[in-house]
Amino acid sequence: MLKLGITGGIGCGKSAAARLLEAHGFRRLDSDQIVRERLLTDPEVIAALREHFGPEILRGGVVDRPALAARVFPVPAEREWLEGLLHPRVTAAWAEAFAGGGAGTRWVVEVPLLFEKGLQKWFDFTVCVALSREVQLMRVVERGLSPEMAAQRIRAQWPQGRKIELADFVLWNDGASEFLEAQVGRLVRSLRPA
Repeated sequence: MLKLGITGGIGCGKSAAARLLEAHGFRRLDSDQIVRERLLTDPEVIAALREHFGPEILRGGVVDRPALAARVFPVPAEREWLEGLLHPRVTAAWAEAFAGGGAGTRWVVEVPLLFEKGLQKWFDFTVCVALSREVQLMRVVERGLSPEMAAQRIRAQWPQGRKIELADFVLWNDGASEFLEAQVGRLVRSLRPA
């Protein structure tokens, strides 16, 4: 079994790189998707969120993700509380998937806070997807956030340079999709057993 943890700042292209690895035969786990689809729909998690933040972060009994984000991103202590609630459940979902994958399975797991939360121990190798700050800000704004909110989300994460220093591999994603695709191909070839 081979496990790659892929990280990078918001808007850097973690998902694009992970999908390319998936096309090379890796099984993909998206930590944000686990949070959205499994955890924010879990009655136990919803109850904890309602108790901590109040009913205003729910809409029709469902977690209002924009309202939750507005509460946690500006306040580091609230973000820490939320991460403490969710991260153990995310890693439990990884463990469950890995256990069912078989010995020869190759995994790529998207982990936005891989280094920030010391999660690199879960992986054989870490990959950082990086790009220039200007392109990152532009891509996050294209997702529908205001420039101020985009900058706030970027600031909430570690500086990209620190992640690059810690990563085993770096994929640069400032260029065309073909450039990223070529880098992923080289990465896959470098990971093949000799």
